[in-house]
Amino acid sequence: MDQEQIESSGNATSGGMNYPLPAAKPDIERRRTQGNRVFAAEKMLVMRMLQSIGNPPVQIVLWNRQVISNQDGSAVARVLIRDHAALLKLVSDPELYFGELYSEQRIEVQGNLLEFLEAAYRVWPKNRQGISLKKLSVPFFDTARNTLSAARRNIHHHYDTGNDFYQLWLDERMVYTCAYFPSQNTSLEDAQLAKLDYICRKLCLKPGERVVEAGCGWGALALHMAKYYGVKVAAYNISREQITYARQRAHAESLDGQVEFIEDDYRNVLGEFDAFVSVGMLEHVGTDHYRELGAVIDRSLKDNGRGLIHTIGLNYPRPMDAWTERHIFPGASPPSLAQMMQIFEPYDFSVLDVENLRLHYAMTLEHWLQRYEGNFERVTEMFDLKFARAWRLYLAGSLTAFKMGGMQLFQVSFARPSHNHIPWTRQYLYENPYTPWGAANGKL
Repeated sequence: MDQEQIESSGNATSGGMNYPLPAAKPDIERRRTQGNRVFAAEKMLVMRMLQSIGNPPVQIVLWNRQVISNQDGSAVARVLIRDHAALLKLVSDPELYFGELYSEQRIEVQGNLLEFLEAAYRVWPKNRQGISLKKLSVPFFDTARNTLSAARRNIHHHYDTGNDFYQLWLDERMVYTCAYFPSQNTSLEDAQLAKLDYICRKLCLKPGERVVEAGCGWGALALHMAKYYGVKVAAYNISREQITYARQRAHAESLDGQVEFIEDDYRNVLGEFDAFVSVGMLEHVGTDHYRELGAVIDRSLKDNGRGLIHTIGLNYPRPMDAWTERHIFPGASPPSLAQMMQIFEPYDFSVLDVENLRLHYAMTLEHWLQRYEGNFERVTEMFDLKFARAWRLYLAGSLTAFKMGGMQLFQVSFARPSHNHIPWTRQYLYENPYTPWGAANGKL
């Protein structure tokens, strides 16, 4: 391995930033024996760590230029560890400290970051004992994490980072949830528009109906429902920056009379509605509060009411990974399908349809990551390099998780048990062309 190879770097598709390793110091004979003993200890720690995470095909390069590998020349990347303390932290808890050390530039990935993450994810231990332990920890993980005050702090941490930041890499409507790609060549803008319409179709919205949206983001869905489907919307959100932006959009599009953006928690929803919808909020609710959410839906829906919940999900209950939960998404707790039933079963809601759009989210993240990398220097200027690298890793890691099947994207439609106005087949979702109410009224 030559010096040029060790120092090569780039972005999410080629590595990190340019931070050369310290030059090798002259060998001193009287310290050689002691140095060999130290390296032997470090090598043992690294080998044990690699074994504990499934022996991914990588090389570890230490600050003293020593190379440690459990592979026979088949490494997909090199992980450069820049100091002894970083090694000790990484060995103690790889799930938590890899992200922290990468963000701080004390770890570098030399090679394709996405290929490295995919290779590590492929071998990460998924034994039954590990699954059982994570299942047991879920109740303790969720307890009191999303009370009214905690929810506000958590949402502020992630969503009030600044509209200017999200505008750098989201679509023009500022939709920060999984898009729907009718084809793999669909642009991100068109895929997000298709997602908004797909949800409206699933809800079977009719002009004049009233809809409540829990967690409305920057307002794209609420405005779409009002403009193209002729409904009135009460949209709740506790992110001040998002609500302010959404109200400005409603005013600019002359939809103030049809959409009310309310800066409040979903638990305080008031009124009676024909439909309930939530896109990208359930991840923040916490399973401890699912019965409470079900009660809100139950008191809000009319006798013929129906609804849809769109959420990141899991194949089995487990906490969010430690680094993402601590630094990016505090309070996040994606559910399994079985956990979601805690919303519906106590109130006798009938589940009508369940769809998994996992690969659509992977493609959405590909678009986001590409746009983010194109604005990486701007993000660094707005915040700092640590923040920029953390979000690069978050987006790349999320893409990997959806691509490899560790994360799911569920859309669950439901209704009152006596609601019989249900489409006979799924054809209504895929008819082309599909004509929403807005098209017949010159709004589409």
